[in-house]
Amino acid sequence: MIIASAQFTPRPCEVAANVGAMAALISEAAAAGASVVVFPELAVTGYELAAVNADPALLLDPGAPELAPLREACRAAGIAAVVNCAGRTAQGPTISSYAYGPDGTLLTRYDKVHVTGTEQAAGFVCGTEDGRFTLDGVRFALAICYDTAFPDVAARAAEDGCAVLLASALHDTEDGPRKLATLYPAMARDNGLCVALANHVGASGPFTACGLSAVWGPDGRVLAERADAGPVLAEVPALSRRG
Repeated sequence: MIIASAQFTPRPCEVAANVGAMAALISEAAAAGASVVVFPELAVTGYELAAVNADPALLLDPGAPELAPLREACRAAGIAAVVNCAGRTAQGPTISSYAYGPDGTLLTRYDKVHVTGTEQAAGFVCGTEDGRFTLDGVRFALAICYDTAFPDVAARAAEDGCAVLLASALHDTEDGPRKLATLYPAMARDNGLCVALANHVGASGPFTACGLSAVWGPDGRVLAERADAGPVLAEVPALSRRG
């Protein structure tokens, strides 16, 4: 199985432009043989917390027409995609990952459980359940940025029989390279998981992201990484034996 992490520079709150860029990345990853592609945190709008929460039109449900090009790109290319955007619940807005299958249907929704203090101050609420889905006999876990700072997130994924953890994130140039060199490989190695990180590259909200999206094998070894925009692809053939 080939896994892809897609990084790019979203335009602030320009949903149509960002969705178009993401649809192109879905097609590119599929053409390279990927079975699933994961996108960065709040890729659909950029990490624009105050602006997103101030405009209800930027809070999107999984079936929102604004996301239709992504669902169609999955169908056309026969690939799954994990799309991160601002969602909504009865309790308030969420930072959410929608996993769409190769037929474009929703496999699962995951609302970020470990919301930062800054995100809470901007009005975002915490999710309450782990994100899981199965594709081609492989069980996947979902995480969003700050979630990965909590060891129990990856530990629960391994206990649940997951082979892969897909992380949507924003890591900046100040502290991001250190985390990518230490936190993610340790998470993979300590739990026997393949870990795929999708990061922003360039400016997003108040941050300048460091890129360096990567895929780590269950021994913590880097299988693929990338500094510039585009998909990072890694073949992990042992995954089919862990489903």
